[in-house]
Amino acid sequence: MSEGIPLTDDDRWPWLAAIGQRLAESPSSVVVACSALKRSYRQKLRESASKGLAFVFLHGSEAVLAERMRHRSGHFMPTSLLQTQLATLEDPTGEENAVAVDIAQPLETIVREALAGLGRL
Repeated sequence: MSEGIPLTDDDRWPWLAAIGQRLAESPSSVVVACSALKRSYRQKLRESASKGLAFVFLHGSEAVLAERMRHRSGHFMPTSLLQTQLATLEDPTGEENAVAVDIAQPLETIVREALAGLGRL
């Protein structure tokens, strides 16, 4: 990705397997940040975790996402890959244990809405 080349499913499966294994082995609650863009990726994580797993879908317009990406430092993914990420995304709204939060809000509001949504699951 750092070279501007999007990942393929074959690139992602070992990474998702490693995350799923860590979730399954963890004796306590864990927070993982990842772009589980497709339903099949999220399903793999659900199966691997073998215990309660919830997703917080942080969504926003392409303009908001691009602006946030331009202002982060030291990140490997260039803004040029945003469109491929959005094209790959399968919106998890309505999936089991998924909470959607709009990121075009202040950070405190995003966190409050995510926690409230998780509390309702």
